[in-house]
Amino acid sequence: MLNPWRLRLLSQLDTLGTVRAVAEAASQSASSVSQQLSVLEAETRTQLLERTGRRVRLTPAGQLLARRARAILDHMDTVEAELRSLGEEPAGLVRLGAFQSAIHSLAVPAVTQLARTHPQLEIELLELEPHESIPALRVGDADLIITTPGFVEVALGPDVDVVPLAVDPVVLVVPQEQAGQGPADLAAYAEQPWAFDVPGSYMAGLATRLCRQAGFEPRVVCRFSNYLMTLQHVEAGHSVTLLPALAVDRRYRVATRELTPAVTRTITAALRRGARPRAAVSLVLETVRRLPVPPGLLRS
Repeated sequence: MLNPWRLRLLSQLDTLGTVRAVAEAASQSASSVSQQLSVLEAETRTQLLERTGRRVRLTPAGQLLARRARAILDHMDTVEAELRSLGEEPAGLVRLGAFQSAIHSLAVPAVTQLARTHPQLEIELLELEPHESIPALRVGDADLIITTPGFVEVALGPDVDVVPLAVDPVVLVVPQEQAGQGPADLAAYAEQPWAFDVPGSYMAGLATRLCRQAGFEPRVVCRFSNYLMTLQHVEAGHSVTLLPALAVDRRYRVATRELTPAVTRTITAALRRGARPRAAVSLVLETVRRLPVPPGLLRS
């Protein structure tokens, strides 16, 4: 009989790529993970791994079992949850991952609403940027994610079901004293100091590209990984920035202007494809879908 724990390790190896990465994710030693995978090979009487120097990779049989393992593990979770909740409200643990600006505007309102209507439901909220949340969903560390598929280097893929939520425009954010009318011409802000996201992030790359398309190299005076710090810096009059509308917290005294041509990103929910989602996961998804669209966004 296949061991679920060892199947999860194999599935994680398919997603994460190395035994060391699997060991870190599972809080195990690399040697322990290797031993468990060897036991799984013995249980299946099939070569699942092939070794090339110090590294291992999945054989075609290993890849097949790793991908089937995800559906097997999801189905086991579904059956366990259904047994626990026979004749009861949806219950159990749901791990919901969301990127920074979706935490306070989408995830927390959903959790707050469900705490009132379904107290037996336990939701673990995880702050995960899209490049983190998609792998976490695939290996089972998250049951449902709120993400944006603008990260082409981490494609959602056919093993994930996607539910569109909203369209989020990218806007110019300036101190309230600089508020203007109509779409912004970025070239008019060429001499302004700019606040950017950290290097390598989606927004840092997008903002750099848009400024260069407008004909100038932005003078970046600060970089923050936290949008609230960026808004505080702009509010104080020290910089201007480009942010998704969802990230603009209305508590800060800043003004926003649309861009021309418009730049948008799609916000989606995603869950693993395969076994029918647990009732609790479906409930969380439906609650997120029914939330009012935050200001500045369009219903997808």
